[in-house]
Amino acid sequence: MAGRLFLVGTPLGNLEDITLRALRVLKEVDLIAAEDTRRTRALLSYYNIHKPLTSFHHHNRKEKGPVLIRRLQEGQDIALVTDAGMPGISDPGEDLVREALGAGIEVIAVPGPSAVITALVVSGLPAGRFAFEGFLPRAGKERKERLADLAYEERTLILFEAPHRLTRTLKELLEAWGDRPVAVGRELTKKFETVFRGTLQEALKYFEETPPRGECTLVVAGASREVPAFVPEEAALLVEALEKAGRPHKEALTMVAKFYGRPRREIYKACLSRKT
Repeated sequence: MAGRLFLVGTPLGNLEDITLRALRVLKEVDLIAAEDTRRTRALLSYYNIHKPLTSFHHHNRKEKGPVLIRRLQEGQDIALVTDAGMPGISDPGEDLVREALGAGIEVIAVPGPSAVITALVVSGLPAGRFAFEGFLPRAGKERKERLADLAYEERTLILFEAPHRLTRTLKELLEAWGDRPVAVGRELTKKFETVFRGTLQEALKYFEETPPRGECTLVVAGASREVPAFVPEEAALLVEALEKAGRPHKEALTMVAKFYGRPRREIYKACLSRKT
């Protein structure tokens, strides 16, 4: 009989943020696969749990994944944990879950903390509808295209960012989306937890003067539902900006038409008028 793969939520920082069920599962499984064995070993030590531990992270997932699947097929129960929070979100756990399901392995979630939800509920921004984007593409055309795509997203947006890239990202969000409310959570649930609330412009100024430490979670207000006044010259400039960001001409026309709530032909005429 095949074993089971447990996706166990672990604390973001405060070691008390773990469920009784998670502790029981970690005590009962045959093996614990961890993204960072050092951090997981500290958690296990705190709760006096002594179980075999193996690493499973971004750099070894292709080699280690089949090994874990084979052990599951042999009947061993395995708990998968990430650095912090729920495994499978912006980490290689997603790959292992897919492979396990493909092999007919039972996958069981043991819910726990999530940086996404934690940051959202303390942000003060609308939480009824939101979109989680994880980490943006690092650079180049793909990054510009993603920022352009999200510019008209009306739901609250949640992003992850490393501290050394935070000011760059805030600057690019400001340029691509305009100034809008944001909350930046840092070291969530830990001793030095901070949540900055303000606008993108204010956040940029603050973190330029106060370089952050620790992983950051950004919660950004979605695009306003108010339809802006249609100014042909501005519409044409927006089309040009989207094209420079890598969008095909027709796609840029469609996006701008949606933004202004106008037929695409009007945007096309605006572009022709600007060229003449």
